[in-house]
Amino acid sequence: MNLFISDALAAAPAAQQPGIEGMLFPLGILLFFYFLFLRPQAKRAKEKKEMIANMAKGVEVVTTGGILGKVVDMDDNFLKLEVSDNIFIQVQRQAIETLMPKGTYKAVTKKITKE
Repeated sequence: MNLFISDALAAAPAAQQPGIEGMLFPLGILLFFYFLFLRPQAKRAKEKKEMIANMAKGVEVVTTGGILGKVVDMDDNFLKLEVSDNIFIQVQRQAIETLMPKGTYKAVTKKITKE
């Protein structure tokens, strides 16, 4: 009997290396995160890029800051938005968050002018 290692522990067989079973769990976690986070984010980015590329004059939009306006002029990098009667602002194309249904801008401006 050894002073530091017991006889039962010294006689135990050596541990085997994990095979393909040892890699299944980490690969499963990676696939889970890909389908839960990365794929939907890439899909949203692609849809927003297409929306910005297909934008035209007269479209009603909301910016990332929450400003509702109608596109009256555009160039490669900037849009000119009418946010009220004869009040215009310029924003970058990337600042557009969503397209609004036709008539939203008029409905909101009528509601504000009545108050």
